[in-house]
Amino acid sequence: MSSKKNTVWVVGHKNPDTDSICAAIAYANLKNLTEEDEYIPKKAGNINEETRYVLKRFGVKAPKTVTDVGAQIKDIDYRKTAGVDGHISLKKAWELMKSENVVTLPVVAPNGKLNGIIVNGDIAYSYMDVYDNRVLAQARTQYKNMIEILSGKMHCGNEHAYFMNGKVVVTASNREDIHNEVEGDDLVIVGNVIERQRIILEQIPSCMIITGASTVDPEILKTAQAIDCVVITTEYDSFTTARLINQSIPIRFLMTREKIISFDPEDYVDDVKETVSKVRHRDFPILDEDYHYIGMFSRRNLLNPEKKKIILVDHNEKSQAVDGIHDAEILEIIDHHKLGSLETIQPIYFRNQPLGCCSTIIATMYEEKKVPIEPQIAGLLLSAILSDTLMFRSPTCTAYDEKVAKRLAKIAGVDYEELAMAMFEAGSNFNGRTTEQIFYQDFKSFNLDDITFGVSQISAVAEKQLENISGDLQEYLSQVLKERNLDMVFVMLTDILDQKTRLLFAGRNAETVARRAFNQENKKKDKIIVPGLVSRKKQLIPAVIETLQSMSE
Repeated sequence: MSSKKNTVWVVGHKNPDTDSICAAIAYANLKNLTEEDEYIPKKAGNINEETRYVLKRFGVKAPKTVTDVGAQIKDIDYRKTAGVDGHISLKKAWELMKSENVVTLPVVAPNGKLNGIIVNGDIAYSYMDVYDNRVLAQARTQYKNMIEILSGKMHCGNEHAYFMNGKVVVTASNREDIHNEVEGDDLVIVGNVIERQRIILEQIPSCMIITGASTVDPEILKTAQAIDCVVITTEYDSFTTARLINQSIPIRFLMTREKIISFDPEDYVDDVKETVSKVRHRDFPILDEDYHYIGMFSRRNLLNPEKKKIILVDHNEKSQAVDGIHDAEILEIIDHHKLGSLETIQPIYFRNQPLGCCSTIIATMYEEKKVPIEPQIAGLLLSAILSDTLMFRSPTCTAYDEKVAKRLAKIAGVDYEELAMAMFEAGSNFNGRTTEQIFYQDFKSFNLDDITFGVSQISAVAEKQLENISGDLQEYLSQVLKERNLDMVFVMLTDILDQKTRLLFAGRNAETVARRAFNQENKKKDKIIVPGLVSRKKQLIPAVIETLQSMSE
């Protein structure tokens, strides 16, 4: 039985708020304390200033960002075929291909970087289409490779040296013909005839391979040493030796060096499939960001990638989920919103409760599993509840939310009112932040039939802070409509202490919808201020949806 742990990501919605981040951290912690697998909190976007303050206050690192949970190259069952040195012979490469049952070998430098690839077709080419008798020199073939191919023995010279000049000559001729055929620096294949060997050495070749022999005449050896001629013996006959010698060529001579199609472990399978469908290669190397070789994969490996295992917290809407969620395996959903559009292939653990905050549910689960909540985790859960319920002022807040929050405050050792005000102040500090950053700090999109609309909520502890950003936000909404392909967009500028919201809007029929939803049709046209409107989930979204439905009837 495998002891390998699964890795499960716990992640909230896009444009995460404090609850989304804290719920992911706290629930991953609970699962790690009670389960065998490894649970890692993730975030699906940048954190806002309020959440940043909370994490810093309780000494917790922000989770790493994940923007797509689709299958990646690192998730497939790729081959960890070992890289080979470019100096090995074609024959050795062929043997490796047969033993590994592959058609492609990665050629890797000592520093781990990919130098090239060689396929079985390259080796076939060397056998069938190479007729140049100078190819061994052009390839800078090492004598060590020749000895290996010919099962030979070196009697004179350095096996690590290279044959770099001249041609390959097979000779069984008389003196005159040998003088005509052999030139200085040639590699000469000759039978075990001492007189012929002596004549060949007169031409000062680079190397002499004596076939059908295991020993060398002492006088021949002495002459060879005097002229720095490499002498190798092999028990193969001259025909076989001549046939095999090209197999000693180093693979770097024939390998593909340029325009190699490679992929990064982080590349997504869907994108890779599209690329490889356009080329005829069978195998593709995997390289890290520094071009170090990792492994090889073929098209077949892309068919059934291992899906990422995901737990979703604080949402169950497809539009709010991290990209690629359709390619992931959702194991659980913990949420406090209405039922959304996500679908799963098989039944999962889905806990949905009508509470003001997802972190309230998670705090309850600690209690149910009899797992003590550490002060640090209690601080995160408390902060999430205070944020989502606007310190118990939101209509989404229940008596149970408040009860759990006050219990968590005791565990965390904090004054919840002081914590809430400090959080809200941090979230209300818009200095140094762009309009885009402010808008998307808490943004969600929704679908009703063929209508798609988005809602951003920005809260502050003073109305003046909201007034200072309202003009720029209103101008920015036309860009949001275009970039997000929305029909309408709304912005809730919520005054936490005075419990009211200034509503901004853009898009076709957006003003009509906003005014009908909150009975503002007969009021001043320049702005909509709704007393008591503080909850997107419980107040604004239901009102907008009900209005849209009535307008379509």
